[in-house]
Amino acid sequence: MNKFSRSERIGVMTKILTDRPNQIHTLNYFGELFGVAKSTVSEDVMALRRALKAFNLGNLETVVGAAGGIKYVPQPDEEYVSNFIQDLCNKLSEPERILPGGFLYIADLLFTPHIVQQVGEIMASRFYEASPDFVITVETKGIPIAMMTARALNCPVVVARRDNEVTEGSVVTINYVSASSKRIQTMSLAKRAVKEGQRALIIDDFMRGGGTARGMVDLLKEFNVDIVGVGVMIATEQPKQKMIDEYVALIELKEVDEVSRKVVARPVL
Repeated sequence: MNKFSRSERIGVMTKILTDRPNQIHTLNYFGELFGVAKSTVSEDVMALRRALKAFNLGNLETVVGAAGGIKYVPQPDEEYVSNFIQDLCNKLSEPERILPGGFLYIADLLFTPHIVQQVGEIMASRFYEASPDFVITVETKGIPIAMMTARALNCPVVVARRDNEVTEGSVVTINYVSASSKRIQTMSLAKRAVKEGQRALIIDDFMRGGGTARGMVDLLKEFNVDIVGVGVMIATEQPKQKMIDEYVALIELKEVDEVSRKVVARPVL
């Protein structure tokens, strides 16, 4: 086997660990991969941990026990988070985003990979200690954020549907009230998607009155699943009384005025 320098080993190790956040890799795995002793791998890990910490790029956590090892945990620096969310607020405040009816165009942000990856890592950092078994969202615009949040937490994504899909198999369907339109809508989830007793994290892109999030909570009750948190990228200031009591929002949308072409958004930190 070829011998690799420390810088080469650390480069490969960084790629492997950051590609799979929160996935445990044993020191034996890296020792066999590079053909070096476990003590050498430990020294490499210490060097990588120092570098990540120095540049506020996350952390390498050591997991003890028979199945232990190391894992990369994205932990965005608070100053970076503050600047990133403020930049998102500036983008959202562009008058050309205003749509008829007082709606706001945000699809370009939700489907820009590097933006949604950062949103997902920030959201994941808010719920890391909750240890969810899966992230759930409702189709369709919440999916990118849910995917990136789940990636950072190393858990799967479950998608609730507004319409039944034959490819989903047997489903559980509920009716819920849209807080904004006050209309009765339906939401479905495949019976095989989740298991009783699992821990769910609800993620969505936007919350006005909280009707959709409430619907997901009620849907998950049918599966006897524990809800560990609700997170949204944007929540409107009004109405003050949401259909969800506790949630985490990254941005509060205070005003969208069609007449004056004014949008006011502020970070929630």
